[in-house]
Order: sequence, then structure tokens, then C-alpha cells
Amino acid sequence: MKKKWMIYGANGYTGQLIAREARERGLKPILAGRNRKSIESIAAETGFDSMVFDLEDTPAMNKALQGISIVLHCAGPFSATSQPMIEACLRNHCHYLDITGEISVFASAHKRSDEAAHADIVLMPGVGFDVVPTDCLAAKLVGALPAATALTLAFEAGGDMSPGTAKTSIEGLAGGGCVREDGKLKWVPLAWKTREIRFRHGKRLAVTIPWGDVFTAYISTGVPDIEVYMSAPPSSILQMKRLRMLKPLLTMSWVQNLMKKRIEKSVTGPQGSERQTTQMQLWGEASTANGRSVSATMTTPNGYDVTVTASLGIVEYLLENDVEGGFYTPSLLMGADYATRLPGITMQFNS
Repeated sequence: MKKKWMIYGANGYTGQLIAREARERGLKPILAGRNRKSIESIAAETGFDSMVFDLEDTPAMNKALQGISIVLHCAGPFSATSQPMIEACLRNHCHYLDITGEISVFASAHKRSDEAAHADIVLMPGVGFDVVPTDCLAAKLVGALPAATALTLAFEAGGDMSPGTAKTSIEGLAGGGCVREDGKLKWVPLAWKTREIRFRHGKRLAVTIPWGDVFTAYISTGVPDIEVYMSAPPSSILQMKRLRMLKPLLTMSWVQNLMKKRIEKSVTGPQGSERQTTQMQLWGEASTANGRSVSATMTTPNGYDVTVTASLGIVEYLLENDVEGGFYTPSLLMGADYATRLPGITMQFNS
């Protein structure tokens, strides 16, 4: 019997991209979400079956997930939507995948690893750009230097953000920054550190951000000290530092809602031509306590295109293979070479 799988949030920016590529690959997901008009529209375009249900409707979720083997959850912000879907997947024995980059989502899912093992399902947040390439980069670096005690990862983004990513970024402003020290998460001020990063295409100033690898790279490699940077111009870094003073205001729900509504009106996400002409640049370094180090760079297509190919590759793997239940990171499930097996991704160690 062929396994059935679902894209929830298939009407969102990234969900639609994934649905269209699934059709090109001959896959047949069930498209789902809570907005009937938009779900039925993308279902009509792709020829896929569809379902409409809300994550707050537990009976409807249980009914919808009967007979489903995999849910690829694309409806953000995942800080609000991941837990009810994970609960439903545990109850109905469905593998759970999502495209989050939020540390809190990774941490919450990881706490439920034993439950996932008992239910014999895979719990795997972050099957998109965040964190597939960077997680594989981290695993390759530590594979080359097993004695590493510190990891530094950095990226330079190309192209605009989708509405969902922009909304998640707004939530992140209230949380500040995060790094890992001695194996523990440490919450730090926004734009806590800056440094110059030598990407493949040149040097860039970069600033610490609470990227998902702060959580996942530790699970994948065991390295206790982890920092993640994003390249940014000095003016943007200065603006991030100024936002520290507004943290109490940014935590207020009405302020968050106001900023998100503005995003809904003004942010549409990168169009096809922009995705085709923009790339992501990654850099990583593993180092030991006695000063040895190894570094590498990685170049990928636009992050949304990587999310499409990475997530569908993992779906295809789970459709074709029986996997023991539990929490996984991309490199733990798919291997450290997974990213470089995806279209357009290249990696090279620095001499």
C-alpha cells in the first residue's frame, strides 16, 4: 500500500512552491490548511486532493491524519503552530517534518524524542534552508576535526523574505540573541557580537543571530560551544543594537500583531526570477581547545529553492524507508553529505 502524506500550510508562500515541485516529481501529497479558498485554489492548480481543518480543532485533525504517514508542516509561525501538529502526529503515528528555524521549536520537539520513539515516528523540524545546509556543514567540519570544542557558522542571504519568514523575524526581535556555551543555550542581547567572515566570494561583516543551528548543531555533533552569524551592513547592525532598548515594547502582543499586519500588506516573497538569480553563501569553522581549526565554505541556490528540494528529498526518503522513531536533525537522518547531494549546492574546505 502506497504511503499517504500531507503538506499542511500548502497555501503559504513556501507551501505552494513545495506543492508545485511535488507535482513535477510525480509525488501526490494531500494539500491542507485552514483557508478553504486558497487551499482549494492550489489544489485545483496542482490536481491534488485537499483538506481544510484548523489546528485548534482536535477531532478534525485526528480525522484528517488517519492513514497519513508523513506531515510536512509549512504553516508558521511555528512557535504557535508546531505544538498542536506535533501532538496530532504523535496521536496518529505520523512522521512530523517542518520548515522552521526557531530554536524554541527545535528544543520543544527534542524533549519529545522518547514519545516519538514510542510512537515510532520521526520528529524533525528544520527540513528547509534552516537548517539543512548549515547542519550538514557543521557535521562535515566536525567529521574532519573530531576533537572540536567550538563551532562557528555564518551565512549571507540572497533575495527577499517570504511573509512567514518576516513574521518569524519579528518574533525573534523580542527574544534577543542566543548562543551555546558549555553545551547549554545562553540567551544574549540582540547583535551580541560582530566579526569578519571570509565567505567564498569575499569578506563580510557579520553579527550573531539566534539561528536554529545553535540548537541542532549540538545534537548533530556534540560540540559544546556554538555561535551563528549573518552578514549585515554596519547600519543594520547598529539598528539591531538600538532595538535592545525597545525589547519590553517588542514583547507586547499588540505591537507584534501590528508589525505582522504591516508585513501581510507589504511582503510577498521573492518571485521566480529573483530566486533564480540569488544565492546563499555559507561559511563554517570548527576549532579545538588547543588552537587547531578547520574551515569550509558552501554555496547554495536561493534559500526557498533549497527548502523545496531539501524537504521533498526527506519526504521521499521517509516514503521509501522505514526509520526508527525519535528526534532527528538533517545530518543524523540523511547523512552529512545530504546538502551537497541537493541541486546547486557545492562545498569546499579551505586550505
